[in-house]
Amino acid sequence: MRWRLLTVTLILGLGLTFAVVQALQTAEVRGVVLDENGQPVEGATVRIQATTNATTTGPDGTFTLGGLAEGVVVTVSAWKHLYYCAKVEGVVPPASGVTLTLRLYQTNDNPDYEWILPYSVDPQVMTCATCKPVVTQIWLDNDAHARSGMNPRFLSMYNGTDTTGRPNVAPGYKMDFPNTAGVCANCHAPGAAVNALFTTDMNMLAGVNRDFGVHCDFCHKVAGVYLDPATGLPYPNVPGVMSMDVRRPFPDSPRYQLFFGTFDDDNVPEEDTNLPLITKSQWCAACHQFSFWGTPIYQSFKEWLESPYPAMGIECQICHMPPDGVTTNVAPGMGGVERDPMTIHAHTMPGAASVALLQNTVSMTISAQQVVDVVQVTVSITNTQAGHHVPTDFPGRHMILVVTATDGQEQALPLQDGPVVPDWGGDVAGRPGKAFAKVLRDLNSGQEPTAAYWNPTIVVSDNRIPAFGVDTSVYEFAAPPSGLVNVEATLIFRRAFWELMQAKRWDKPDIVMEEETQDMVIP
Repeated sequence: MRWRLLTVTLILGLGLTFAVVQALQTAEVRGVVLDENGQPVEGATVRIQATTNATTTGPDGTFTLGGLAEGVVVTVSAWKHLYYCAKVEGVVPPASGVTLTLRLYQTNDNPDYEWILPYSVDPQVMTCATCKPVVTQIWLDNDAHARSGMNPRFLSMYNGTDTTGRPNVAPGYKMDFPNTAGVCANCHAPGAAVNALFTTDMNMLAGVNRDFGVHCDFCHKVAGVYLDPATGLPYPNVPGVMSMDVRRPFPDSPRYQLFFGTFDDDNVPEEDTNLPLITKSQWCAACHQFSFWGTPIYQSFKEWLESPYPAMGIECQICHMPPDGVTTNVAPGMGGVERDPMTIHAHTMPGAASVALLQNTVSMTISAQQVVDVVQVTVSITNTQAGHHVPTDFPGRHMILVVTATDGQEQALPLQDGPVVPDWGGDVAGRPGKAFAKVLRDLNSGQEPTAAYWNPTIVVSDNRIPAFGVDTSVYEFAAPPSGLVNVEATLIFRRAFWELMQAKRWDKPDIVMEEETQDMVIP
């Protein structure tokens, strides 16, 4: 037992102030961490559950946790990589002889395992939402991964239809390769593809893999991602689940259920464990880094890896799974414990559909000045928040900058010099501005741009803005003789090229990422 001094200031009614020194008792908890064979476990993390009061075990497996209030009941937890979590409840400091037993989890996978549903309308069915209703609902309401198995835009590209199901609307993977399933399911339905890597047809999905896409039970059973140590990237030609170490348990054996998470003091020690990798960008790499026919297509992991973000300690999860600051218990009433809300990752997974995320991704500045007989407008766009290029992944995504200058009668001033939006800009093609995209050309048909990356393609151009990169463009408009000039720059995000969206009937409006205006007067 140790003593801690606490200084308390008392202010009395007579205006006199006294400092009173009060002694508080602090206590320790001592014990040992053993494995299933009774052998000491060195380097295990031992923690007072849901606190930052933690230590590691020595070579003999022993530990000491101090700074505890005498007589206040605590739960002591233990964890080490490759082991389930362990805990001892009802420990009353000071205490000694506390023993925690760590059990190794499995190193193989059970292909006959049946995935757990995230949610069911039948209250008799045990699902993820049974124990974790709030976290699951947040995921269902926000995360596009939950709909990856039946996303109508994806299926229109896979089948060669539009989003109403009208057939023979190119492009379509099935139109080009009608007798194959492809590897799309490796990322869009990995729970199904893990047992059939090259034969999982996205039209034949059923149950949880169809209704919930990249679902909870699958993600929380990924134990590792296979990366090439020479490059730090996934190996070529093994996209999605092919690059994942999946551990489905054997429920009818002495082995336990298995869920990987971010807590090393989880409250269900015969099911849950901590996986440090789950908080790292490498955990996302398998589905966000691959090429087709040798052409880089989805490259957001490599873009992050080559950016300043790794050195800054900023992982994908920091932006795409930020805490909501509200949730304090992931399983209230079902064994969950109260935690600091900033330690709980919200399963919102904001991405290309998130207006807030897109509007926080870049910043834009404009300046206008008269230079002889022209109004010169300079627009600078900076990738301030994305750890990868903007936009990234699906090569149909792009940003379009539109710049306008009008006189006091709101008449457009003619562009004298400067870039214009390319022909594929659709409704804004030819207007002053520019587009930011990875542009592919189909080597067989010559189509450019194309989003049919399952065919042999080459990268014609790529002017997307990397992390912390700046793009500056200059426009010169014919100046009016005198009067007010209004300059406006608008940056929009568009999910796919105009003609493709019209043909496929993708009813997704543009998202305004940034908008700036400036007025000037011509004397």
